[in-house]
Amino acid sequence: MNLFSNQDSPVEASSTVRVPLADRMRPKCLGDFVGQENLVGVGKPLQRALESGRVTSLILWGPPGTGKTTLARIIAQTAQMDFVLFSAVLSGIKEIKSVMRDAEKIRQSGRQVLLFVDEIHRFNKAQQDAFLPYVESGTIVLIGATTENPSFEVNAALLSRCKVYLLEPISQQNLVELMKRCLSDKQRGLGNEQVEIDQEHLSQISLLANGDARVAYNTLEIAIQIALPLPSGQKKITNQIVKDAMQQRVLLYDKTGEEHYNLISALHKSLRNSDPDASLYWVMRMLESGEDPLFIARRLVRFASEDIGLADPQALVIAMQAKEAYHFIGSPEGNLALAQAALYLATAPKSNALYKACNRVLKDIKNSLAEPVPLHLRNAPTRLMEAFGYSQDYQYAHNFPDQITDMCCMPESLKHQKYFHPSLNGYEKIINDRMKIWRDKISEIKKNKESGN
Repeated sequence: MNLFSNQDSPVEASSTVRVPLADRMRPKCLGDFVGQENLVGVGKPLQRALESGRVTSLILWGPPGTGKTTLARIIAQTAQMDFVLFSAVLSGIKEIKSVMRDAEKIRQSGRQVLLFVDEIHRFNKAQQDAFLPYVESGTIVLIGATTENPSFEVNAALLSRCKVYLLEPISQQNLVELMKRCLSDKQRGLGNEQVEIDQEHLSQISLLANGDARVAYNTLEIAIQIALPLPSGQKKITNQIVKDAMQQRVLLYDKTGEEHYNLISALHKSLRNSDPDASLYWVMRMLESGEDPLFIARRLVRFASEDIGLADPQALVIAMQAKEAYHFIGSPEGNLALAQAALYLATAPKSNALYKACNRVLKDIKNSLAEPVPLHLRNAPTRLMEAFGYSQDYQYAHNFPDQITDMCCMPESLKHQKYFHPSLNGYEKIINDRMKIWRDKISEIKKNKESGN
């Protein structure tokens, strides 16, 4: 890889290969950049950094098509730095070292190198570590682009030396603005095309693009290509043409990445908040995006115990039945069973008493001695065990009024612990009332024993 190769933009470089529309339409200065106002607007971080001339290494984190590469190019051009594009998909440590040798030569000549690493999350730890000495020495200014959460995908050492900027999906309004700019640009865009497209269809494309400028450009270009010209030679874009160009709306989703966990988190929190509409939306969105339905089913089963518990014991049954129903009939019909279960869980009474009780028990298990089982709770199948006191003083509940005794079933050091505190929601209110009656009867039994009755 040679840093002294042609650094012209794709539009300016001579080539027999047609450059994609999205590349041709890249803005060349911050003033032409559309979107990400929180970063590039007046007085915002990147704008201030460029004005001051103090460009430091940074990570641009955001969905595809939100301007990460474009921003890196603009920063390099504004700061008059040599721009080098480096792909994490195609390169390894050997290529990194080669580039760094060239970067050192350029630095010695008085110029600075901006190394843009696309998809930096694809580099392993050793490859990311290879950048560290060159970032620290100032040989390069590193800008990494990633669609994944840098907290998980970028080494802590490298992350600590970079400022992280979050790029948001481009708004529908901004996507429409970009497409209008493209339709009027005769040099780089589609301004030479005879096309009739109204605001409604531009808005339709912007909706289907889902915040991705590249998708919006590609859809617009394909729509114009497949539209049949009228006798006048003009092409008219219709709803059907837009749908044919897109085929299927692009939903941001990576079953192994952060968005996978963001969406399941949104479902869980919507269920917990007793919001049936939001719960149904997140379930169907994940299914439509290609999520494994059984992953959703497992979360529903977990939720039934964790957030509903005994407030509605039927919730766990419903969740398990939904899982079995999906196993039985598969997609797409089985998706309805998952949706049904989600709505049931969302509208069920909520309680985390079971979850909290289990955590209290685990805390005591970890922080106390593992005492032996009390002798009176042990079976005594042999005479020797009887001789050692096994099963002695055991009280068989069915032999007592109301099937209640004052026998302690806990280890000695924990005999006063109370772990389960049922809520007053749903069925747990009945359990709470029942436990109160039992506690009162046990207190009465103990008083009678103390008084000798």
